[in-house]
Amino acid sequence: MTTTDQALAAAAAQIERARADTARRPTIAGFFDEATNTISYVVHDPATDEAAIIDSVLDYAPNSGRTSYGSADLIVEYVQKHDLKVTWLIETHAHADHISAAPYLQEKLGGKLAIGKDIVRVQDVFGKLFNAGTEFQRDGSQFDHLFTDGETFKVGEMEGIALHVPGHTPADMAFIIGDAAFVGDTIFMPDFGTARADFPGGDARQLFQSIRRLLSLPDDTRLFLCHDYKAPGRDEYAWETTVKQQREENVHVKDGVTEDEFVEMRTTRDKTLDMPTLIMPSVQVNIRGGRLPDPEANGVSYIKIPINAV
Repeated sequence: MTTTDQALAAAAAQIERARADTARRPTIAGFFDEATNTISYVVHDPATDEAAIIDSVLDYAPNSGRTSYGSADLIVEYVQKHDLKVTWLIETHAHADHISAAPYLQEKLGGKLAIGKDIVRVQDVFGKLFNAGTEFQRDGSQFDHLFTDGETFKVGEMEGIALHVPGHTPADMAFIIGDAAFVGDTIFMPDFGTARADFPGGDARQLFQSIRRLLSLPDDTRLFLCHDYKAPGRDEYAWETTVKQQREENVHVKDGVTEDEFVEMRTTRDKTLDMPTLIMPSVQVNIRGGRLPDPEANGVSYIKIPINAV
């Protein structure tokens, strides 16, 4: 059995244990930010009240460059109301559509800031794009922990396991906690499909393989998504689904769709998409662990916009 197969088998076994024992299942609260269509999560162990925060959002106004903390403060209020102890601040990847609020939440609530180890590849690509210079470290040191594929961790007494699911970006990770999988941008609700794969380091074929890897988990695995865009004909936003539902209904990658068919669809579709509105500030900050670039001599931080480079 390959290392990859071992990680997947371990994740499946963990999910089955959690399904059989309610004490191994997390309590999950989702926080939807309509400005960026992002869902952040607080995941906690009811037995110990230890918690992980996944994919938080810092409010950012692109017309003024002002940041604020309304979205993050909703999470702070929830954590404090339920008297939770935050042990992890997890990023599924370096997001291109919103800025992470992890440093702010870490200051307020504690916890280790973590991301997948391949963030170093993203840092290298975008460090060059933004001409960040040698002062910008490209070794992941902006984070407290870098997860590897198949690595196990704990949220209180609950089991967790990290799975590498590249394709949208090289560094995407899914995090299985108990019977729930937090899958980042790999996949969306079944009526909306899948994530784009045309960012630097993205790969549609890898994305298909990563999605099929996730969809080989037990049918009743709960999947929690990082985004929802409310597909045409649907009235409400939604962000929870199951492996079974995705395999039967996903408009891009349900059972029966071949890898070549997916790659052709995804590549063709991606050519029609504009870059996300917040990609320049988001990536520039998120590769720094959610921290703004160092202030210049006047005490102000600046976001660079490369001209005709993307």
